[in-house]
Amino acid sequence: MTTPCSKSLDRKLAAIQADPSGSREFILADAKDADMAFGMGAPGRSPERHDGELGFRSLADYRDQMQQIVEAGLVDIMLMSASTNEELTIRRRLFDDSEVTAAVRANDTTDIHVVRGGRIHEAASKPFRSASIDHIQCGHLDCEVQERTTGADLGLYSVTFANNRDDDLETIEAYRSFRDEAERKGFRHFLEVFDPNQADCVAPDVLPGFINDLIARTLAGVTSSARPLFLKMVYHGPQATEELVNYDPSLVIGILGGSAGTTRDAFQLIHEAQKYGARVALFGRKINNAENQLAFVRFLRLIVDGELDPIEAVRAYHAVLEKLGIAPRRSLEDDLVLETGVMSYGGSETTISLPPMAAPDGSTAAAPPPVVSSDATALTESPPDFSAMTADERLAYHRRRLNSLLGP
Repeated sequence: MTTPCSKSLDRKLAAIQADPSGSREFILADAKDADMAFGMGAPGRSPERHDGELGFRSLADYRDQMQQIVEAGLVDIMLMSASTNEELTIRRRLFDDSEVTAAVRANDTTDIHVVRGGRIHEAASKPFRSASIDHIQCGHLDCEVQERTTGADLGLYSVTFANNRDDDLETIEAYRSFRDEAERKGFRHFLEVFDPNQADCVAPDVLPGFINDLIARTLAGVTSSARPLFLKMVYHGPQATEELVNYDPSLVIGILGGSAGTTRDAFQLIHEAQKYGARVALFGRKINNAENQLAFVRFLRLIVDGELDPIEAVRAYHAVLEKLGIAPRRSLEDDLVLETGVMSYGGSETTISLPPMAAPDGSTAAAPPPVVSSDATALTESPPDFSAMTADERLAYHRRRLNSLLGP
């Protein structure tokens, strides 16, 4: 069954490939495939839990949240497990009339097997796939040709190098086998490259170069018919990102979000990565742990569209939470703090590198809270000239838009 709705992902990728240095297109993905890593903890904590109780959300709640985000059209990709893809894509037909693209984690290497009491993720990563391409495309083995468009046609394939010949040989051989099968079956993929999950594999000062070199080396032997649509990788800072962009402008670089941190962490990360050449962001826990996921994702979009800077966005996000009567997990002051974020499922010490962002007066101190207007101007008006607006005026405008999206 072919979906009739064109996809924003395809339009944006075409625009980026046509003008890699000039295009302002940016792709957002909600990575809700964590049930292939954490098991019962993947949906996150339930708001009804009592102190001292784990109180996880249910899988049904997790999928309902995915459906809400897809229906709101705030992301370009919804990344899921194969079982969730069966429910949302094949059974509910959620993506048929949506611009959002369904995607599935196509492999689950051992370094993402992070369960309570487990130690599997601590050893060198080994390749493994729970799901077959057929199960992703049609829900069962040996799809008929006409069935291959019933499910998802896009998958994430993940590799984690250990800087060890035998382990890494297994990794690249498994990736080659996957690419061959994917090409035969008309299945697209994007490539996730995790940092090593073991300490002392690579010296920290050469880690960004190690990862960049492996990406270039791995893809050098792959022709266009089998290449990934884009990359998903740790943001290692401006120099490493620009190096990869300059080496091959046709590579579309995506950054992963890693563990949940402050709201400023997430907003600053996407802002900085875009500034130095990234064109995709795939946030999982940072979205899933947000007090209001729809508002959080909306602010990610406003940042990459250049309508708000990270500090403005944090303040406006807290204003929206207050309007909706939702208690924030952190005070506004604490949520404006930049922290380092862990970048692997298993809890390695790899961290992102985010320079402090200066306030308009050149300092790094937080500016006074803006006054958010209560003006109820209709949101059907044409977008204003943001360059001519003050920060307070931009915040008021976006507050009105978010009220319209999220309700009074």
